[in-house]
Amino acid sequence: MGKGHASVKAMQRGALARATGCNLETIRYYETIGVMPDPPRDPNGYRKYGEDHVRRLRFITRARALGFSLDEIKGLLSLVDSHSQTCAEVEGVAAAHLKEVRDKIADLQRIEKALSDTVAQCSGAQIPDCPVLDALLI
Repeated sequence: MGKGHASVKAMQRGALARATGCNLETIRYYETIGVMPDPPRDPNGYRKYGEDHVRRLRFITRARALGFSLDEIKGLLSLVDSHSQTCAEVEGVAAAHLKEVRDKIADLQRIEKALSDTVAQCSGAQIPDCPVLDALLI
């Protein structure tokens, strides 16, 4: 997944988007921030994306689906691009991200309990008193 532009079949950005399920604007954004390398161009100026771009974009979209931030993805990609990654380094990034995910889950579980308890107190009647609003006004 290096920065090379080796390709089996050159494609334009629209074909890259279709091949990966990634939005065109997202691909442009990834190029702008440097997560995706600039592709070579045809003599007519059209970008030529290859299999390296497809693999890299799939890596990015999978990492995003797992909740990795763009900064975390940049860090992982820099390890890949430099061919210096070790499993320990990657595990460190993944373990830190896993801790963040678990912390978010714990926060969401606390929120769910508080909302569940509050909603359970609500009568649903057509009266002005409402435990949900009372809980928010405290």
